[in-house]
Amino acid sequence: MMHRDEFSARVLDESGNAAMLQSMKTHILAVQARGTVALPADLRRRLHLDRADSQLKLIEHEDGRLELVPVVAVPADQAWFWTERWQAMEREADADIAAGRVMVVEGIDGLIGHLDS
Repeated sequence: MMHRDEFSARVLDESGNAAMLQSMKTHILAVQARGTVALPADLRRRLHLDRADSQLKLIEHEDGRLELVPVVAVPADQAWFWTERWQAMEREADADIAAGRVMVVEGIDGLIGHLDS
């Protein structure tokens, strides 16, 4: 008898996704009475989900698939940094640095002198 995972792997393999198959791991998880799902210990360790503050984002796709994505909790006083606006400014600054659009000054007096010029 073929297990469901073997069938899925065989179908994916025949469609030419062999590279994806080698990097994907499948786990069959039981949903407990209160909706609890226990992740295998080796998976928790590899993804650093064995820490007390670990969190997962649950994404429900329209086709019924569920996706769990590890996330890092951001302290409220640092949330501003992760806003789209701030991240856009970070990308702009990174592009300026990569393009050499920077000025290096020596100390506060050099900075003030540059700003006054």
